[in-house]
Amino acid sequence: MPKSELTGRIQTVLGTIDPSELGITHTHEHLLIDMMCYFEMPEEASKREWIDAKVTMDRLGGAMSNFSHFPHAMQLFDTDEAIREVLKYKHVGGNSLMDTTNVGLARDPLALARISRATGLNVIMGSSYYVPVSYPEDMDTKSEQSITDEIIRDITVGVGDTGVRSGFIGEIGNFWPTNPNTIKVLQASAHAALETGAVVLIHPGFDPDSPPAIIETLTGAGLDPSRIIMGHLDLVPHDFAWLKDLAQSGCYMEWDIFGWEDTMAPMPLSSDVESMGNIEYAISEGFGDKILVAHDVCTKMQYTKYGGKGYAHILENIVPRMRKRGFTEESIQSILVGNPKNAVTFV
Repeated sequence: MPKSELTGRIQTVLGTIDPSELGITHTHEHLLIDMMCYFEMPEEASKREWIDAKVTMDRLGGAMSNFSHFPHAMQLFDTDEAIREVLKYKHVGGNSLMDTTNVGLARDPLALARISRATGLNVIMGSSYYVPVSYPEDMDTKSEQSITDEIIRDITVGVGDTGVRSGFIGEIGNFWPTNPNTIKVLQASAHAALETGAVVLIHPGFDPDSPPAIIETLTGAGLDPSRIIMGHLDLVPHDFAWLKDLAQSGCYMEWDIFGWEDTMAPMPLSSDVESMGNIEYAISEGFGDKILVAHDVCTKMQYTKYGGKGYAHILENIVPRMRKRGFTEESIQSILVGNPKNAVTFV
């Protein structure tokens, strides 16, 4: 599929659609995923019980602090269970989502297509590589051009022999400090974006120096910052001055861990209230057209079946709170509908 056929369209796992068909969209979710790249064997005998444990209500209190030892929590493999969970989003008004599972996280194109057909949701699948600990063994020898070609093929032909095509590039995972392979992936992703017109979605390192450095790498490879989604801003420590500098770069800004609040998490997590405050500030500074939101559902603890807030939390709980805080309907519609549409439409 040449670029000319994608321009002005949105590419889902079932084919292209007109941007007017996208509707309410969460831009950073996972329907099926394997996060065992983060698994660590604990030294302590008492913590090794988590290796074979199941996610149950009585374990939720310790699940996040023991996440790296907890395979059952890291793996979402059940297509039927994913359908049941994401239908709750559909039932409260959700129309579409960007599934940011890519190479290194057990991307499953045919299963995503089945979920899309079963739910009626537009599912947009990612491409490129996740974080360094998930890279394939031959990453050191992969050339930048070969990675670029892989991504272009995912978008124009399909992943492997499935015929299911990616609709954006990401989530591209970064640690901080960065490394040569990550820079290679970023540059290859930028070149593929230029070739196809796709948007690039970033998982930054959780350090305030990481997002600006990533933008510098991508723009240095020729990518316009308006084709970058900077994700996980609720995991990057920052103040309003830093946020304004980021916004002025021209990228999309994504707050995507709504519902994650947990004081036992191994990294600092912004609360939903803090994220809404940051979004309010961005709107007040004139950047309301660059804001995206999601939950980044990627663990069993986030499923409603296991006591989590699920895929419908933003629509059920956050949007009403936004209205109480004084968000205008125009701002809410931009965040949920207009901004995702503009971001994911091929240029």
